[in-house]
Amino acid sequence: MSINQSLREFISNCALPANEARILLAHLLERHYQLPRSALLSRDDMRLNEQAFEEWESLVSRRMNGEPIAYILGKKGFHNIELQVGPGVLIPRPETELLVEIALSEIAKLNKPTKVLDLGTGSGAIALSIASAAPQASLLATDRSAEALAIAKHNAHFLNLTEQVQFSQGNWYEAVSPQNQFDVIVSNPPYIANQDPHLTQGDLRFEPPSALTDYASGLSCLEIIIAGADKYLKPGGLIVVEHGFDQSEAVLELMKETDLIDVQAHLDLAGHSRAASGRKRF
Repeated sequence: MSINQSLREFISNCALPANEARILLAHLLERHYQLPRSALLSRDDMRLNEQAFEEWESLVSRRMNGEPIAYILGKKGFHNIELQVGPGVLIPRPETELLVEIALSEIAKLNKPTKVLDLGTGSGAIALSIASAAPQASLLATDRSAEALAIAKHNAHFLNLTEQVQFSQGNWYEAVSPQNQFDVIVSNPPYIANQDPHLTQGDLRFEPPSALTDYASGLSCLEIIIAGADKYLKPGGLIVVEHGFDQSEAVLELMKETDLIDVQAHLDLAGHSRAASGRKRF
């Protein structure tokens, strides 16, 4: 690809899908020229300078090798915020916004200062989205990965949410004081079964395996989180977890077995059962 091409020609001649080429070019325009994405149209005859062109070739090469765009750009939009992401954390997915919406609905119903626990926070996507949208909520976000917590803390600082969201390192409830109880518990744990072929496909090849799979049936982390919820929920408190598209029945049964009430399945935008919720008895 020649440096003597316009933005329009870069997109049309790129080996990547046009939508991906536009995302990468928009990143370059912002980074090198402080121009908005709209410049792809308003200045589509523009040429890149040598430095920007070299970076363009590098970005295209990385994407052609399969690296996720979110990792290439170092950021990902989620719900109503933008997050720094990197190879140490799971890339936030649109379907996970369902957990945020369920939690926000519960917080609105309570209509009082609310305590929320986010187990396995990763980049902080769920906790920080809730905090951003619900100033009356205080959150504890946990993760066993120091690398993930460092990214989550950076995101909290960038979003000015450090007073509202606290962080703790540890494996699930091990990171939480036994005396601590919450109005809402949310979690998007690893739920892909070990040896699932999806782990070797697409973006998943680049993401941390421990954030994707439990190295077992796909249900072991969900079992721990659901089994421990009673101790850490206030009476009437809500737990909501994300799960795989084919795990709804099993997860709902886990909740019923632990004596949670008001057990419900929740559909994502594609119509798949993607989350389950239950409530501690009053």
